[in-house]
Amino acid sequence: MIKERTKRQFIPWFYVALPLGLLGLLTFLPVINMFWYSTTSWDGFDPHKQYVGLSNYGKVFTDPEIFHTLFVSIYYLGGAFVQIVLALFLATILSYGLRGANFYKAFLVFPFLLNAVAVSLVFRYLFRGGDGLGPGGLDILLQHLGLGRFVTQWTGNPHVVNFSLAGVSIWRYMGFSIILFLGAIQSINPELFEAAQLDRANRWHQFRYIILPGIRRITALSVILAVSGSIAVFDIPFIMLGGANGSTTFVIETVKTAFNQHRVGLASSLAVVLLGIVLVVTFVQRTIFKDEQVDLV
Repeated sequence: MIKERTKRQFIPWFYVALPLGLLGLLTFLPVINMFWYSTTSWDGFDPHKQYVGLSNYGKVFTDPEIFHTLFVSIYYLGGAFVQIVLALFLATILSYGLRGANFYKAFLVFPFLLNAVAVSLVFRYLFRGGDGLGPGGLDILLQHLGLGRFVTQWTGNPHVVNFSLAGVSIWRYMGFSIILFLGAIQSINPELFEAAQLDRANRWHQFRYIILPGIRRITALSVILAVSGSIAVFDIPFIMLGGANGSTTFVIETVKTAFNQHRVGLASSLAVVLLGIVLVVTFVQRTIFKDEQVDLV
């Protein structure tokens, strides 16, 4: 009897041993090494790593170039919240049985399926201007619409470039947010909408008192993804500009510090700071949006 009970307790651990081993080897061990590297002045090549304590973290918060990259994230953070609002608005409209809804769903989600390199190259041509190759597609469109006064160097002007790149991020990732919101809305009990219609509740009241409470958890998840994603932006600004014209993000600075400047220790401290910010944001979100059962009845 005891042997049989022991076997039952052992069998589940047998099945999860390999996944747990891979998780520790490929996730937790590199994170531990990252913490260790952040306390050294390692260049990535020298077999000896000189211990420097917390001096790298001091450089992170005192170096103006590094600290400025955190402010660049504000543009993407603002764009992420615009993306959430637009995605929620469009998902709500599509959930009301709009004619041709399937076509609009595919149309809106399609940008999210595109490769980041393809998206970056398309918008690089669209924003092109001031490079001696003529105006880009956006400038041509503005001129044809009689809005030539708005023509500018979309990626060449340091005061405009981050707005442009944040707009690209909104266009690309809004489809993902629409999928999340649309799935959450469709999971709400349809009898609630039927009862609301019988009570002559208009669309706004249905949205305010049924949809918003019903998608509370997905909204919280979207906020986490928005904040963490805005801090960890890399692909679009790196592919389009390589971080030029004041578009360097925190992750781009980390990559350049590690592989261009060969300061792996400092780059590891940047990665640790990024991890800490994401954990703090997640903790704050979990505190504000507690995982509670929402009762709409």
